[in-house]
Amino acid sequence: MSTKRHWFLPENPNLEGLLREQAAITIEGMEALIAWASGDSAGGETVRACEHRADDKKRELWRGLRDAFSPPIDAEDLYACSADLDEVLNAAKDLVREVEVMRLLPDPPMQEMAALLTDAVRHLSEAFAHLGRAKGDATEYADAAIKSQRRVEHVYRQAMSALLTVEDLRVVIGRRELYRRMSRIGDLIHAVADRIWYAVVKET
Repeated sequence: MSTKRHWFLPENPNLEGLLREQAAITIEGMEALIAWASGDSAGGETVRACEHRADDKKRELWRGLRDAFSPPIDAEDLYACSADLDEVLNAAKDLVREVEVMRLLPDPPMQEMAALLTDAVRHLSEAFAHLGRAKGDATEYADAAIKSQRRVEHVYRQAMSALLTVEDLRVVIGRRELYRRMSRIGDLIHAVADRIWYAVVKET
């Protein structure tokens, strides 16, 4: 008499959902960065809080990747997108801390760059929502994120040029470092967008 065998596959966690949740927290943190750059000091505390929450979501995603039987998107790509996105909010938190250490206040160029960086992260979040489905749409949103990042570079160059007219050397050195940090956040966003493109190309 034959015995039927039942195979039980492990339940796949909603990895895409976790990545989108991490992105949503990152957007919240970047919106707080805009408020902070606009003069709301409480925004800095929100950036820090969001960075911790995003870390928790990142680890939840990574644990899910370890246990997932068959991820809907390549595990390496999910891991890289999550890790690179985490660096964006880490850099925003470090920017706030650097301003406090230097005892400077955010200025209009920083406010403008913060808004553009936030737009770029929103585009990344939309790209994540389309990964594994309408792949062409994912790359379109990734490209939109890169366009926002390039606009950050434009503001960055203008702001750096304006420093040539500032006589206070302390202010010049401090502002230059802060502008560079914001430009670096843009580079990190670009890295996430490039990874989205890589994930799509690999699946086609």
